[in-house]
Amino acid sequence: MASVPFHIANLLEKMTSSDKDFRFMATNDLMVELQKDSIKLDDESERKVVRMLLRLLEDKNGEVQNLAVKCLGPLVKKVKEFQVETIVETLCCNMLSDKEQLRDISSIGLKTVISELPPSSTALAASICKKITGKLTSAISKQEDVSVQLEALDILGDLLSRFGGLLVTFHSSIQQALLPQLSSPRLAVRKRSIIATGHLVLSSNAALFTELMDFLLSELDRNTSTSTTRTYIQCIGAISRQAGHRVGEHLERIIPLIVKFCRVDDDELREYCIQAFESFVRRCPKEISPHIDRIIQLCLEYIAYDPNYNYEEGADEDDMELEDDDDDNDSDDEYSDDDDMSWKVRRASAKCIDAIIATRHAMLDEFYANVSPALISRFKEREENVKADIFHAYITLLKQTKPTISQDPDAMDSEDGPVGQLQVQIPAIVQAVHKQLREKSIKTRQCCFLLLTELVQVLPGSLNQHITAIVPGIIFSLGEKNSSSNMKIDTLSFVNCLLGTHNPIVFHPHVSVIVPPVVIAVQDPFYKITSEALLVAQQIVKVIRPIGAPANPAFASFVLDLYRCTLHRLKAADIDQEVKERAISCMGQIICNHGDMLGAELNTCLPIFLERLKNEITRLTTVKALTMIAGVKAFLSWLPILPQLLSLICSPLMQGVALSALLDFFQALVVTNTNGVRFRDLLQMLTQPVYSAQAGMGNLAVHKHAFLSIAQSIAALTIQCKQEAVAVVNQFIADIKNPKSSDSVQLLSLLTLGEIGKHIDLSSHGSIQNVILESFSSPNEEVKSAASYALGNVSVGNLLRFLPFVLQEIEKQPRRQYLLLHSLKEIISCQSMNDLAVESLKPYVSSIWSMLMSHCECAEEGTRNVVAECLGKLTLINAVELLPKLKSYLSSPTALTRSTVITAVKFTISDQPQAVDPLLRQSMGHFLEALHDQDLNVRRVALVAFNSAAHNKPSLIRDLLQTTLTHLYSETKVRKELIREVEMGPFKHTVDDGLDIRKAAFECMYTLLDSCLDRIDIFDFLRHVEDGLHDHYDIKMLTYLMLVRLAHLSPNAVLQRFEFIIEPLRQTCTTKVKANSVKQEFEKQDELKRSAMRAVAALLHIPDADKSPPMNDFLSQIKSNPDLCAMFEGIQKDAATVTASETALMDMS
Repeated sequence: MASVPFHIANLLEKMTSSDKDFRFMATNDLMVELQKDSIKLDDESERKVVRMLLRLLEDKNGEVQNLAVKCLGPLVKKVKEFQVETIVETLCCNMLSDKEQLRDISSIGLKTVISELPPSSTALAASICKKITGKLTSAISKQEDVSVQLEALDILGDLLSRFGGLLVTFHSSIQQALLPQLSSPRLAVRKRSIIATGHLVLSSNAALFTELMDFLLSELDRNTSTSTTRTYIQCIGAISRQAGHRVGEHLERIIPLIVKFCRVDDDELREYCIQAFESFVRRCPKEISPHIDRIIQLCLEYIAYDPNYNYEEGADEDDMELEDDDDDNDSDDEYSDDDDMSWKVRRASAKCIDAIIATRHAMLDEFYANVSPALISRFKEREENVKADIFHAYITLLKQTKPTISQDPDAMDSEDGPVGQLQVQIPAIVQAVHKQLREKSIKTRQCCFLLLTELVQVLPGSLNQHITAIVPGIIFSLGEKNSSSNMKIDTLSFVNCLLGTHNPIVFHPHVSVIVPPVVIAVQDPFYKITSEALLVAQQIVKVIRPIGAPANPAFASFVLDLYRCTLHRLKAADIDQEVKERAISCMGQIICNHGDMLGAELNTCLPIFLERLKNEITRLTTVKALTMIAGVKAFLSWLPILPQLLSLICSPLMQGVALSALLDFFQALVVTNTNGVRFRDLLQMLTQPVYSAQAGMGNLAVHKHAFLSIAQSIAALTIQCKQEAVAVVNQFIADIKNPKSSDSVQLLSLLTLGEIGKHIDLSSHGSIQNVILESFSSPNEEVKSAASYALGNVSVGNLLRFLPFVLQEIEKQPRRQYLLLHSLKEIISCQSMNDLAVESLKPYVSSIWSMLMSHCECAEEGTRNVVAECLGKLTLINAVELLPKLKSYLSSPTALTRSTVITAVKFTISDQPQAVDPLLRQSMGHFLEALHDQDLNVRRVALVAFNSAAHNKPSLIRDLLQTTLTHLYSETKVRKELIREVEMGPFKHTVDDGLDIRKAAFECMYTLLDSCLDRIDIFDFLRHVEDGLHDHYDIKMLTYLMLVRLAHLSPNAVLQRFEFIIEPLRQTCTTKVKANSVKQEFEKQDELKRSAMRAVAALLHIPDADKSPPMNDFLSQIKSNPDLCAMFEGIQKDAATVTASETALMDMS
């Protein structure tokens, strides 16, 4: 450390050299030293460095001056406070110098110092701010030199944006200095005054804000000149954007004035008026509501305002369109931006309409009636940027329509609803877009395809009658001469959506023109184009010949073209991972749909699948592709791939659709009766991993999920070869009885018996039920669970024989009651699959119901939950009779019965349409009355049922939200009467009995964001989210997730509540765990910080979030802490990776 002062002194000496190169190099070396964290300066060194750098600001060489300014940033973090004050005072004095270069470099220096002041040192920041502010306001008010005024305004804006809260005592003088500048003869001064005023209102008090608004409104009333009127309206718009929540109370005075000025014949003034409307719509959503209709009316009028151009209507022929293009070019030459400002009015109107649509979901019907036709008619707009904004507004309208379809199924059938009105307008949309798809402008065509993509996602099949009009535009944009890479990607993305959402037959006349450009795109050297093109190729393959349809010889050559270009990509090993996976999927689709046309080519491509199975990265994609091929019997003789598939059956990933397809494959394979793959061969291959494992009480032979997959595979083979059933069942019964059988063998045997018994009557196999029941005594929990599953499924094969046995055992065996009830649940679930099964169970419903109701008050919560699930599933079998019965138990005097009944309701709700839905809709209000039950647990399970309804079938509860939200919000509060202390030896432990119900309430709130956002008062909702930010660890984690969703769904409302949201996030990120805490505490706090950081990253995506002082302070604090900074940067990178693919298609720049 002793060498540091010497090294610094050496550099300072070189800075006095007459050689500018010496001075430059020495200053550069000093900057490198100052940026090191380890450097420490003594008092003398500090004084010398500060004095030298301030001297170098007056250096004759500009490069040396610039380096000296850059040194000030790291220097203010290294020196003591009084040295920083010296720097600031000198820079302020220099700003008033007669030398222009010194003024400029000093203003840059002041901005650098302000931006680098550490936020944690509020005393220093406050001291510096006070020293600067007085001089700045003086310079603004009294200085005649405009350049000094401009620099002072710039610096004051920076100061207010970072430290506005520390300047409270100066706010009045700042405002007094700024207001006169709004009428300055220099426009640059006015603009910077507006910016500074915008930053000021974020932290000024209510009296000053009212004074400001009174001044602006009185000046507007006077209307001394159009020029100053423009400035005052711009200022009101800027204030609204920065502090919209404060402008709301003044809107009733503002709106009439701005509406009046819209009628003044001045395009710039109109633009500012409409921009102010947009700001009010986004920042004051509640207060602007009474004026929305008037604003829409004005915007629709001015979006068509183009007095200097005559649009040719009805020119449908191509030659006329070309003439129109020439006219456009002439017009553009004749009217430049300087001559014609009307395009700015139209653009502002389009953006304002966009804002209204984005924030007024409830007005969709009105938008489709009035706004939609007006926007469609303006797709012909001649100015490219305005046209892009009009398209964006219509895309926003379509996006707003999506939730309508998911939330209210009846909207699809309603001719007067949004979707019905959109359907009627589709011919007009296609006609308007058709003309634009041949435009030379790439930006315009991208907008067209983004709009059409959104349209087919909202209304699949809506373009069936218009394919002929759209295909030429697609081919035009896929051509080499007319496109950029992004244009091709957007076009291919649209074609993929189009092919996947429309009737294949409508594309058949166009296959000959669609396939060639897609084949060329698959061969494109840019991987993103190739990737999109392979998705399109996969869809075309399905369109040319849907599964089960006969082959069309006319398309044979196109199939081979698609096959060859896909094979080329499939073979390549040195390509992008995404391209590799999509080539596998595309080839799987080609073989699945057109395998019989490929002949000998299969011997070329199928071995490549075997290679891809060996690679862990491509394995899952390959398995999915093979499942598509699984049912095509023509390829079953190709068997080398079988060992790989059999090994995959042991993978826990083999579930759902992939497993179903593999079972179909095995069934198709076994009926061929081919050597090596007969029933016994396949049975041995499937059981070998389990039976070859060493017996013992250790780990299971394969993953526990794999046991069920193997069992289902064996059952699939047995069902196909019923003659083998007796021998196979006897073998597994013997294995269960054998005391030497390992847990793995017993587990597989029980599961397999259950899977076989579900489809084949096993009552002829002696007392099979007793054999299974014996396994209930196994010490292994997995074996007991499998035995319960097996008993239920075997009972399905012969209800008459086995169901009475199960019911009898439930009553006789209290210790095995839980497992037996699970067996009963399996029976009810299986018998609910189809009408025939339901009819066979109906004779037993009454006795099952009585038995279940008698166990509603069981002391074990796990048992009660199974009883509730059985009751719920049983209700679905005969809802008309059983749902009222269930409802009657809500008045039971025992809380356990009430909670069981409410839980049962949860199991009647499914995300699929059911016959019970109308009855549930009528009864849901009665069941949700439990939200104000006296018993805490009943209220908790009511919230869980409410959450299930909101998630799976929102239509059940949407109309009840007005009353239920009050009860829901009341459960989010911490209740002191539910908090108690428990003594654990010498320690006292705090227990919060209300935590579980609060968690359930916040989970409901999170679900409502996705399903019922349009029925929620978002500001009321946010207030309760803010309470959760101060709650327990589990609640905080939920509220952070909610903030991420809210930042995307209601950014403007969240922005208005930043001052209440940021502080608890800051507290979480800066809280430190006690040094003597256990490891779990450190891990919990670390995860809490990460979740809070994810919320902050999401909040930063809100427009204008970076202008919020609390957010900027917090970000500065994060950057000043190396650990937090590294964590935050990692989270931002992860977020960018996840959202990159989603946002790429919406990039309209």
